Amino acid sequence: MRVRAILFVAVLLGLAWAVRGHFGHEQGAAWAGGVGALAVVAASGRLDWFKRLPWLGAIGAIGWGVGGMMSYGIIVGYGRAQDFGNVFYGLSMLAVVGGLYGFVGGGLLGLALESSEERRPDWPRLLTEMLAGGFLFWGFLIYQLGWRMTPPRSELWAGCLGAAVALAWYAWRHGFFRSLRLAWFSALGAGFGFAFGNFLQTLGSASGMAFNWWNVMEFTLGFCGGAGMAYGVFTTDWPRSGPVARATNGFGLVVLLALIPALNIDQALDYRELLSTAQKLGLSAPGRVAFLQLAGAIALATFVLVAGIVGWRRVQWEGDSALRRAAAWAVFGYATYYILMSHIKKNVFVNLAGQPEQVIYWGLLAVALLLWFTGLRRAELFPLGEVRSLTWSTWFRTLVVLVLLCALLSLISAHAHGPLPGAHQRFS
Repeated sequence: MRVRAILFVAVLLGLAWAVRGHFGHEQGAAWAGGVGALAVVAASGRLDWFKRLPWLGAIGAIGWGVGGMMSYGIIVGYGRAQDFGNVFYGLSMLAVVGGLYGFVGGGLLGLALESSEERRPDWPRLLTEMLAGGFLFWGFLIYQLGWRMTPPRSELWAGCLGAAVALAWYAWRHGFFRSLRLAWFSALGAGFGFAFGNFLQTLGSASGMAFNWWNVMEFTLGFCGGAGMAYGVFTTDWPRSGPVARATNGFGLVVLLALIPALNIDQALDYRELLSTAQKLGLSAPGRVAFLQLAGAIALATFVLVAGIVGWRRVQWEGDSALRRAAAWAVFGYATYYILMSHIKKNVFVNLAGQPEQVIYWGLLAVALLLWFTGLRRAELFPLGEVRSLTWSTWFRTLVVLVLLCALLSLISAHAHGPLPGAHQRFS
């Protein structure tokens, strides 16, 4: 059952992160993170977590969305080089970027899961410390030491690193060791997934096979990050959550159903971009096509917002028996919503040619549904493990393993292809 639950979360976060590749930035990552967090709650079988579903989904979305500010396009280019040094640098830095995604995403979700009646995080203080840590690390590492990872592009990875360190320090000071453990396994999974995905993307491009190999890299980040996050959750004994205020779940609903979709529509479904895409595809009346797609996206967003709020209120009336169904509807509905938005952005409803990944998304959703209906939907309280604290030696050993894996993948990649477009040289 535990393996099935881990695969369930991994597939859904991998699916959502692949879709995120069409949206990008913080708002796209937040939508994917929300899918991953909802999947964790749905697979857990815990009634106390079901009651906090919107809040937990929103915290997961915010946590995974933080890393969306980082730039990594040029690092991917280093991984396409032909010498070990540049490839190893590229894969290692992608592991750092992916690790920061996972650490903050898993860490914030962990703090929400570890909250109880006896103890809960001081969220305003934590966010203030993370913001301060981000500014301090960014200023010191970039402008004082000159440690630039992605010149000439944005170096906000340093800001994310500072936020992650502040999060870790807060959790350590206040004894949230379960959250630290979850953050670490999420970071390991996402870090390895990003590096391994770049390896697959490079080999796929070298093969000459026409496919969206960049999307494969994004899927592996989400799949491995989801597997690490799920492993951290489902092998830890979490305390029973206390009652949640109605306003807290209300905040979660606003974030998941209003704020995230609105930002994605505003930033990723711009009318001019839709018009340009329709013109490039040679569609008749491209202006009309672009307008209809944007109007369809807004109509879909409005429908989901109203249905989500009404549905959650109805769950409150029906009581505990409806909460498990609500968790399943939430994760599958949210993932489906993201896929449909992807179809709108990529003009799938008017031209599917050359976009097989858009069909594959539905296959991945079907795999998640199969995992759900073959055991997870009937699971009672998920059999959680004992709390196993991470020692410094464990942290060090797992980090060494990740570095060695990056070195091995770099060695293979550097000798597996000729010159590739988009390759970069950091070191001559």
